[in-house]
Amino acid sequence: MWPRRFATRCFFWYDAICMEDLKISQMREKLKKQGYIASPELVMLVQLAIEMNKPILVEGPAGAGKTELGKAMAGVLGRELVRLQCYEGIDESKVIYEWDYQKQLLYIQALKDELSGWEKTKRGIFTEEFLLKRPLMSTISGKEEKVLLIDEVDKSDSEFESFLLELLSEWQISIPEMGTITAEVFPLVVLTSNNTRELGHALRRRCIYVYIDFPDEETELEILKTNLPEVDFELGVQIVKFMKYVRTQRVRKRPGISEMIDWAAALSRLGVKDLSDKRVPGTLNFVCKYREDFAVARDALYKNN
Repeated sequence: MWPRRFATRCFFWYDAICMEDLKISQMREKLKKQGYIASPELVMLVQLAIEMNKPILVEGPAGAGKTELGKAMAGVLGRELVRLQCYEGIDESKVIYEWDYQKQLLYIQALKDELSGWEKTKRGIFTEEFLLKRPLMSTISGKEEKVLLIDEVDKSDSEFESFLLELLSEWQISIPEMGTITAEVFPLVVLTSNNTRELGHALRRRCIYVYIDFPDEETELEILKTNLPEVDFELGVQIVKFMKYVRTQRVRKRPGISEMIDWAAALSRLGVKDLSDKRVPGTLNFVCKYREDFAVARDALYKNN
């Protein structure tokens, strides 16, 4: 017989594992209610990111559902979503704060007879009343828990990435005229990347790394039925197979999950029951975003029907 102490430890380990499995299962259902279908492995990482308050770096092809993960997490947690869309040339003034210069000038003109000297004027105009809070500043301000979605961080430059390192480490912002503002409540951070630029090791080190690819046919069909339960099952199967095939072809832009859902909604609205319907080629505008991709999609449509 096994020693009683060993058996007791095994029981507690088994109980802990069951509890973790239950939490992951519950989280998956919560994400599903937000219209997001995730693998058990991804759900586990999401759960850990929430419990440990660790940033998540999500990489993968455009349209695979990276941004939607951040939105779904905000919905599950009931937190405000603050979204920062990155682009080439983005600078700190667009993401942290700016002074409302026009309002400051109006204030100075209104009180020009009462104020004398630079020190008194400075105390009047460099206050929170004249501060225009951009996404990062609004995220660390206040006492509400938020989800910060930094979308397509790979489109920014290395200088902006370096700034993010400081912010993610300390969660504070220094304003020369006011001092240092530190977050009272740390936000949950989701960064997405299409991998168009290699991100630095330092940023990756601070994050839980996740790679999201296009889902398999079974998962994509579940995504479709979750978001559009009215779509005929057989039509849904055909749509998913068609999308998978087009993504394997030489196209400028592989159609994403959101485009698949939009296309399915359009076909359903038209009453289409099968992709052999003569109206289907005219709806490929929902799938293709470049002219040269239409020929590829039409050929794929005729080949599979």
